[in-house]
Amino acid sequence: MTRSIDAARPLVARPLAGQVALVTGASGDLGRTIAQALAAAGADVAVHYRSRREQAEVVADACRAHGVRAITVSGDIADLEAMTSAYQAVTAALGPVDIAVANAVSQIPWLSVLEQPLSDYTDQFRSCVLHAAVLAKVCIPAMQQRKAGRFIGINTEVLVECQAGASAYASGKGGMDRLLRCLAKEVGPSGITVNQVAPGWMISERNRVAGGGPDDDGVKPEDLTGYLSRLPLGHRGTDGDIADAVVFLASPAARFITNALLPVCGGRVMSAV
Repeated sequence: MTRSIDAARPLVARPLAGQVALVTGASGDLGRTIAQALAAAGADVAVHYRSRREQAEVVADACRAHGVRAITVSGDIADLEAMTSAYQAVTAALGPVDIAVANAVSQIPWLSVLEQPLSDYTDQFRSCVLHAAVLAKVCIPAMQQRKAGRFIGINTEVLVECQAGASAYASGKGGMDRLLRCLAKEVGPSGITVNQVAPGWMISERNRVAGGGPDDDGVKPEDLTGYLSRLPLGHRGTDGDIADAVVFLASPAARFITNALLPVCGGRVMSAV
């Protein structure tokens, strides 16, 4: 007996047309690239920011250049009331969110456990764990009503490596990972997928400006030796590689993928299924 399979689906130029995406921290280097990639794929985009309103407006304009609608919204990612207000603004202007991308993260210095201030651990808990929980609380109920939705968290290769000096950052991202894995099991019956993308040390617009060229990120060759030695592909990726992964996970092509952590780091780390 031959097992039947779905007929091959043709590639769609704008696979996210008619969808609404909310990207937190979209005024930053990686967030702006993700937002613009979602817009290029046809999604209307809510560009979230904390304080950099001018940069967020620039990103929104870039999204609109793809022929979609885009707005900017602000709010503390770890504050349920603030993000509820932001979500209400999104739905009023664009409609309910179909694709939620938890991208924002605060920056802290990397220090040993003995040197790291305890406040940095609290900071990363808010930035990673509470951020993911709050975004889920404000976005997923409407997805459950529609029996469809995508929730995508931006994690890191450091989650797997647990490098010396990265305890606060890795702890925060580790908590985010566990929360989202639980969430995937809770909301899967409603047709909602929950996945994560784990970037490596990527080249972004900030790096390009520092380096003066599209492929030169201003990093000294000697600083890359140890990193590149563990990269099977032999070179660093870009913010665009991360954005492509997000678009894929948001698209119909990933309809049967959930609870996955996708490393986009040139093979430097591996994660268990």
